Amino acid sequence: MRRSAPWLAGLLLLLAACTAEPAVPPEPAPRDLVVLVHGMGRTPLSMWPLARMLEQQGYEVLNWDYSSTGPTVAELGAQLAAAVRERPRAPGARVHFVTHSLGGIVVRAALARDAPPDVGRVVMLAPPNQGARSADAAQPWVGWWLKPLAELGTGEGSTARTLPVPPGVEIGVIAGGLDAKVRVEETHLAGETDHVVVPGTHSFLMLRSDVQALVLAFLRTGRFGTD
Repeated sequence: MRRSAPWLAGLLLLLAACTAEPAVPPEPAPRDLVVLVHGMGRTPLSMWPLARMLEQQGYEVLNWDYSSTGPTVAELGAQLAAAVRERPRAPGARVHFVTHSLGGIVVRAALARDAPPDVGRVVMLAPPNQGARSADAAQPWVGWWLKPLAELGTGEGSTARTLPVPPGVEIGVIAGGLDAKVRVEETHLAGETDHVVVPGTHSFLMLRSDVQALVLAFLRTGRFGTD
């Protein structure tokens, strides 16, 4: 039996390739949105290092800008819920939150009021979930300027202590072991998914590389991955 000429075999392969159905690339996974919420007396600039890191990791980022001095926590929660509703995102994309200090209470207020159906995970940096004794001490002096401060106290009826925990939401808390404004025990929240303490202070917790790595781990897995 005669063997086919090499050119004939090549021609047949070329014809098969031309008539084959073109490969359809899979749809890319939708990029989840991460909403950053800064703390009291701060601006989105304080969360910029986190925003940059998360964008480099493939997330859409909304570094939310708000006034933390005048409105109440309820008013801020309503503003945040509206900002999330108005932010376009791809079908199937989830929305996560990363907060600092007061920002964690604002997110709790937003989710208690109007939780989006596609909410994913929340990472809170130094949140006064149980109220903060430093807020009690500062209230008589600067409460006239920082209006939400009164809602962050340790009294049984304070907003920080009475807001409901968002059901079905994975919440990770990162506390600063050297934090003099919000102590470690004041950061805990009933129903929290994970909690970790780093040797950091309050104001610049979000600048630490270990904190940024922990934030990313929780957004990806729902755990900090530490003992």
